[in-house]
Amino acid sequence: METKKTTILLAEDEENMGSLLCDYLNARGYQTDLYPDGEKAFRGFCNKKYDLCILDVMMPKKDGFTLAHEIRQIDASIPIIFLTAKAMKENVLEGFSSGADDYMTKPFSIEELQMRIDAVMRRTRNVQPDLNQDTFELNNYTFCYTKQTLVIDNEEIKLTSKEADLLRLLCLNRNQVLDRNSALFSIWNDDSYFNARSMDVYITKLRKYFCGDPAIQIINIRGKGFKLIA
Repeated sequence: METKKTTILLAEDEENMGSLLCDYLNARGYQTDLYPDGEKAFRGFCNKKYDLCILDVMMPKKDGFTLAHEIRQIDASIPIIFLTAKAMKENVLEGFSSGADDYMTKPFSIEELQMRIDAVMRRTRNVQPDLNQDTFELNNYTFCYTKQTLVIDNEEIKLTSKEADLLRLLCLNRNQVLDRNSALFSIWNDDSYFNARSMDVYITKLRKYFCGDPAIQIINIRGKGFKLIA
């Protein structure tokens, strides 16, 4: 049986460096997608499942630290390796506080990068949550994503596709902030005003479904997004 390839998101704005790394990693058996800036990398992450992210820090449109934060709002456990020309202590600390699993300063050996990728994957493979999880328990509620149902006391509430998508993101980020723009791109692939208003309507509907249990709340985090407290 063919072994599933490790999928890597590579965000690097230096064309030569990006092409070199992408070609090398693909030749070593990884499945690597190269993105030239932070915005395109985030859109790519929202549209495809990756096992690992390699992010340049200094990129146009969206820097690596911001990109890592937004990625973490969707997938809190995906491994992230930062690449940067900065070697100052405060930048290293900022990298790890942004969610880095490892940090490499340019110039570096490509062979060493591969070794670090393998090490990070070994460390994280056994601790990542099941992102294919279908059923979530929220106090006395049971949410089934594929059936799009929310059940309490044998009463079944049928959810729309968007309600189910949004509730799943909230459940995966339970008791953490779900970034508003990250949710919009993940579900609608667009953060337009119309879609943002639609999401607010769905949030209101989800709150009504849980109104019978004061221990479950979906709260607004001003300027950031939403938090499911359960």
